[in-house]
Amino acid sequence: MEEHRPGSPVRSGIPEHGRIPKYYVVKARVAGLLDDLGEGGLLPTERDLAERYVVSRETVRQALRELLLEGRIRRSGRGTVVAGPKLEQPLSLASYTEGVRRQGRRPGRNLIGLEQFACPPDLAAGIGAEPGEAVWHLERVLLADDERVGLESTYIRVARAPRLDRDFLPDSSFYGYLRERLGIAFGDADEKVETVLATPREALLIGTPPALPMLLIHRFSRDQDGRPLERVRSLYRGDRFSFTTHLRA
Repeated sequence: MEEHRPGSPVRSGIPEHGRIPKYYVVKARVAGLLDDLGEGGLLPTERDLAERYVVSRETVRQALRELLLEGRIRRSGRGTVVAGPKLEQPLSLASYTEGVRRQGRRPGRNLIGLEQFACPPDLAAGIGAEPGEAVWHLERVLLADDERVGLESTYIRVARAPRLDRDFLPDSSFYGYLRERLGIAFGDADEKVETVLATPREALLIGTPPALPMLLIHRFSRDQDGRPLERVRSLYRGDRFSFTTHLRA
């Protein structure tokens, strides 16, 4: 009986009828090669891999495409190298900054825009605003060790953070700003996680192909008094992130 490692596909993903697509065989062999090369190791070219495994370059290309989408490899200049482990972000009220620092990585953010607009009715209830009330929209690219890994949009009433455009450092933690400068603590939140494809604009900002799957998180947060506080739309690269949570009975 084939050895089964916990967390891996059952029977290594081989269907019961036993017929394995060529690209999957190549993918499994290249995956073994990645372990030997180690993080940052340079893969052989598509032509070299095709000759090594006696398959077409298109078969190799399909295998590499899946490994790329899974975050096992990444493009670097004109070559392909072994990617590092995915970032594990907790599904909790901890900020992005705290989650990345816990893994020994350096968090950062690039400001795309901070603007005020009149709150539309479909946003009002989620942040405790009246329709037409002034609302902030803060949009930033998320970084880990200077690598672009996501895009975050935050919506909050101007009345809750009236000096956001003057007192807040765009590359710092927004949750830290609310807590330390405004005395606002988080109470609880509702989150929804789904997979999406980035829009052309989002893909350009994050620096990924539009076909790369993304993890999208919608969060509605409330403060310590149970009042609606913010809405956040966070888009994370599916090849660089996984999410964890602890469940209780």
